[in-house]
Amino acid sequence: MLRQLRNRHFLIIDVILLAVTPGLALFLRIEPQQWRADYLAPLLFFAAFSVALVKLPILYALGIYKRYWRYASVDDLCLILYAAGIATALNMFGFLGTRALGLIPGISLPRSIPLIDGLLMLLVVGGTRFSVRALDKTRLARQRGGMTGFRRVLIVGAGDAGSQVVREMRSNPLVNLQPVGFADDSVLKQGTSIHDVPVLGPLQDIPRIVRQHDIQEVIVAMPAAPGKLIRRIKAVCDELKIPHETIPGLSEILTGRVGITQFRQIELEDLLRREPAKIDSHEISQLLANRRVLVTGAGGSIGSELCRQIALTHPAELILLGHGENSIFDLDRELVRNYPGIRIHRLIADVRDKLRLASVFCLNRPEIVFHAAAHKHVPLMEENVVEAVTNNVLGTRNMIEVSTAEGVETFVMISTDKAVNPTSVMGATKRAAELIVCRAASTYAGRCVCVRFGNVLGSRGSVVNVFREQIAQGGPVTVTHPEMRRYFMTIPEAVQLVLQAMALGTTGEVLALDMGAPLKVVDLARDLIMLSGMQEGRDIDIVFTGMRPGEKLFEELFFESDHFSRTRHEQIFVAGNGHGSALIIQNRFESAIDTLIEAARSGDAQATRDWLKRIVPEYQLMEETLTPSGAATWERGF
Repeated sequence: MLRQLRNRHFLIIDVILLAVTPGLALFLRIEPQQWRADYLAPLLFFAAFSVALVKLPILYALGIYKRYWRYASVDDLCLILYAAGIATALNMFGFLGTRALGLIPGISLPRSIPLIDGLLMLLVVGGTRFSVRALDKTRLARQRGGMTGFRRVLIVGAGDAGSQVVREMRSNPLVNLQPVGFADDSVLKQGTSIHDVPVLGPLQDIPRIVRQHDIQEVIVAMPAAPGKLIRRIKAVCDELKIPHETIPGLSEILTGRVGITQFRQIELEDLLRREPAKIDSHEISQLLANRRVLVTGAGGSIGSELCRQIALTHPAELILLGHGENSIFDLDRELVRNYPGIRIHRLIADVRDKLRLASVFCLNRPEIVFHAAAHKHVPLMEENVVEAVTNNVLGTRNMIEVSTAEGVETFVMISTDKAVNPTSVMGATKRAAELIVCRAASTYAGRCVCVRFGNVLGSRGSVVNVFREQIAQGGPVTVTHPEMRRYFMTIPEAVQLVLQAMALGTTGEVLALDMGAPLKVVDLARDLIMLSGMQEGRDIDIVFTGMRPGEKLFEELFFESDHFSRTRHEQIFVAGNGHGSALIIQNRFESAIDTLIEAARSGDAQATRDWLKRIVPEYQLMEETLTPSGAATWERGF
């Protein structure tokens, strides 16, 4: 019955009970034999004054009659405490004032009556509301008691996420899960209970807990846990042959894509987690809020994530520029659905068409530009050098020239670690693009910066996606070389740091993101085989196919001669190679770029490669293993 009460019913209950509490307060204050008829008039006056002019108006003004009490919380209790406190103070003021002025007939009531009445008000208002929740919990408990088949769950992590997971299990019997206990390494939490669920021990005791309490499933409720810890928990669960799931990573929760109680199987991204990047979201929001922001390559993996995270800052306009109509169409639908208040422009354009770009900029007047459009597949670009140059080099030059001509305040180019000591056409074109931006920055009043990072998990054409397809087809999984290493980062994490770098960068700088330690690609393949419930050599084979054209064993984030420095953000660094080309120093850079683009437009692949080599002298074909000199410098520096 109480569960079906509405706020209008609570109003009627409050009128009746709050009118009675002054009499109850007097009854509690004096002995029955001391009651006198003269108390009746001042008691009725105080009750009428208190209910009509103080209690009910305060409860209404504070929104007490607009809440859904089935889900009453600590916040609701604090609000009721606040309302009772204000009412008590006003009642005391009115009581003492009318008493001093002699406005109430009969003898005076004891001065403690308003205080006792305030406590009774708290009991009445809070008790009636929270009884709804208590009755609902009893109903759910009976409902669960009458059902069978609940899986006994151990929750790893007794923090805020674990607490929310328990509440979800308790409030929704359909999830078919029963929280048995927590495992947590915090010494302070040992022996305690959270929502009546005990903390049964530290993580190292998971095997004992599983056996003693007949655990049937493990849920990892640690969205910020590093990959090393997730690996350890997964290994223990695999050894115990017990199902295990996790809640999403912190970046997925913060961007609003998923909720904290959406369980899923542990994925590769969980195993590769690092400590979450700490970004100054307020600083980023201040730079992007109420601004016109344009993103090129908006339909791509990085470009689309940039748009999602920029949308969170409430820009005045978000301009999606891309060459593929389907990807722009899909992204637009997603953004309109998730961020309905943002004005979005959808533009289909090729960055190689300068006249079209000029028209776009003239019409939309962007203030901040993120240039993410590029060809990125290394082996594919080795066979299409002309396309790589016209898109990555000419496209970047067009973008920076139009941006500077239209007075863009900040221009950010997304670069890659393959631009350092490049052995591929793709890497060389991205290095040339970096130099174009840095050259423009030397004469432009606005800010022009480049942000360089490595591979991102889950991007289109990512090695991880290729491995997953090969595993789904029954194998084999193909790896080019057993010692091939790459820097990896999740797409949301990379974009968060790009936005932070945008806020930190000084014009003309090339900023590099801390990608952590490079990982062996073959280890990624083995992890994915394991996560698929298979075993290398028994179910799926790994085959080494040899390095492809343009590839090198190790990627680097800095040149060997770099004098890099740390910014005020611990995961973002300034590379000292923004103006590293001799052609820039000799003021022959623009003519060299002109000749390179002309060679590409004419379809002369060999001349195009030759001019790339002149512009980027570090560019060379690598037939054998590259010594990771830059990587060694990185490790020594940090």
